Amino acid sequence: MVCAVLITGVSKGVERVSKVLMPLFFLLFLVLAVWVAFLPNAGRGYEVLLIPRCEVLLRVDTWVMAMGQAFFSLSITGSGMIVYGAYLSKKADIPKASMRTAVFDTLAALLSGLAIMPAVFSFGIPADSGPSLIFITLPQVFARMQSPFGSFFAIFFFVSVAFAGITSLINMFEAVTESWQTRFQISRTAAVLLCGGITFLAGMFLEAEPKVGSWMDFISIVVVPAGAVLGAISIYYVLGYHKIRSELELGREKPLPRCFRIVAKYVYVPLTVLVLLLGFLYHGIG
Repeated sequence: MVCAVLITGVSKGVERVSKVLMPLFFLLFLVLAVWVAFLPNAGRGYEVLLIPRCEVLLRVDTWVMAMGQAFFSLSITGSGMIVYGAYLSKKADIPKASMRTAVFDTLAALLSGLAIMPAVFSFGIPADSGPSLIFITLPQVFARMQSPFGSFFAIFFFVSVAFAGITSLINMFEAVTESWQTRFQISRTAAVLLCGGITFLAGMFLEAEPKVGSWMDFISIVVVPAGAVLGAISIYYVLGYHKIRSELELGREKPLPRCFRIVAKYVYVPLTVLVLLLGFLYHGIG
């Protein structure tokens, strides 16, 4: 499906549908968050989410994992961001758009937590089940809703999840396709089919869960942080801050604050290196 979208150039159509589905996705989670609040034993989920535990906050591991989660959730890996950045209007305020991305990412995480964690404790599901919670907890929530609302919400939810996956895959394929078109001077169709074919074959051999887990560990612990490190160093030390600043200020009414250079070069770049090293030390963070 993603190959067809990229070859036929209907990405804008998918984008238009996503612009409708994703806000409705937020609204659905808001409705679910209110509904699960009335489930028995839901209060335990709120306690885990909202009541600070000082002994845990004082542990270094807590902050390491939180940093890793923010790092990967915001997709600070370089390639996808750079490819999509090439399509931005010269009037786009990149720093402001980045801030909005961080804010909405955090709101989405909080909202999903408020919808899932109370239900987890209400249904007696282990809270550390990881990503599978979305496919275990929410179907049980939908099943307990009175028909036809439960069925309607379930269908809408999984359609939205499918579109979220498709748009993410379009991002990943587009980064590779654009790179191959530029580097090897091949047609877009050939680049898309080559990328799709390799991905399909790799997916067939990785279908077994242990292989998928090992592969994803390698990607998240080694490849992604290494890409972020190379991107950060290339931008702020090879390209140079003055050149990147001129790009970042294209769509802004005011110049970047002076502290931006200090934070970018001497906080963000070392932070990417730290995430890479801690990933090796902890065998994955986030």
